Amino acid sequence: MTSAIDTACASQTWREIHAQPVIWEDWAARLPVQNLRSWITQQAPQEVWFCGAGTSAYIGDIIAAGLPLCGPIRFRSVPSTDLVARPHHYLAGRRDTVLVNFGRSGDSAETLGTLQAVSALCPDMPMLNITCNSSSALAQASSGHAVILPEACHDTGFAMTSSFTTMLLTALAVFDTARNGPKMMTRLAGAAEEALSQSAKHILAGPTPKRVVFVGGGPMTYVARESALKVMELSAGQIPALWDSTLGFRHGPKSFVTDDTMIHVILSTDPMARAYDLDLVAELRNQFPNAKTVTIGRDADFEIGTLGVDVWDCALSVLPAQLAAVLWSARLGMNIDNPFAGKSTLSRVVSGVRLHPVEVGEWQ
Repeated sequence: MTSAIDTACASQTWREIHAQPVIWEDWAARLPVQNLRSWITQQAPQEVWFCGAGTSAYIGDIIAAGLPLCGPIRFRSVPSTDLVARPHHYLAGRRDTVLVNFGRSGDSAETLGTLQAVSALCPDMPMLNITCNSSSALAQASSGHAVILPEACHDTGFAMTSSFTTMLLTALAVFDTARNGPKMMTRLAGAAEEALSQSAKHILAGPTPKRVVFVGGGPMTYVARESALKVMELSAGQIPALWDSTLGFRHGPKSFVTDDTMIHVILSTDPMARAYDLDLVAELRNQFPNAKTVTIGRDADFEIGTLGVDVWDCALSVLPAQLAAVLWSARLGMNIDNPFAGKSTLSRVVSGVRLHPVEVGEWQ
């Protein structure tokens, strides 16, 4: 009988997770950071919006929370799922904004809807389109400046793993002008190798939880969100997962915790934020002694060799959840690479969304 670890290792998703260090290091050597920074400067934006759907939207959330400014430029996360539903609210009369689109496939309904809305309401808005699919609508949009990521991070599994982290690091390399982006990516690649090895051992030694929680502060809040999503996706909802901020968790969401819950607190390297993280860990272990509360980060249960910059460390902090989601999925007997096979409810690229026409001049 095939063991859970054998099933996990045979999946495409497992291979894509473990490919991340090599992808990051290779891409760091080829990413045209200075050219992209120069292009942004030429646009003279007052704001940069980061747009995407689902996991791709969390990239913008992480950047806006962890890197709110670049000199005079303010960063804002505007999920394409919001923009497409209310395009006039966001785009009417908009000036001095660069819109950054993220998309693994580059062909999702919300991606197409964003391109249509911008074309109708702000045809001169400069766009930076970051995608893993060179043949996609996003890559080939005539009004956008495209960045095509390596084919290796165009995940074929259902869950976004290497695509998520590589799009995140690409944007950070371009917009965190205070740091050498390629050097940071290379350092993260080295740290990721050890993080993946240690995390896999930790997860294999533990049980499959009945329900899970992920919390973190600042940009780690959205790593928590992505982590929870990975578990729910790859378990096809059999493992309920909740996410919240470290301080927000006490305000009602803590009611989710039962004796069968595994709680993950993603530790910040910011001294004050970390103090609040550790306060919550102590509280949870005292109040819920039968639940399992674990930490992720530096000097943690899941030891991650962080760089000490939270917004960059997000790419490392999501790795334990990626691995756990695969291993727990295997233990549940799921099809890891396509957990919803035969159900016609969720698909790798979201479908079934009917796009409504954007009327120029319509406003309320």
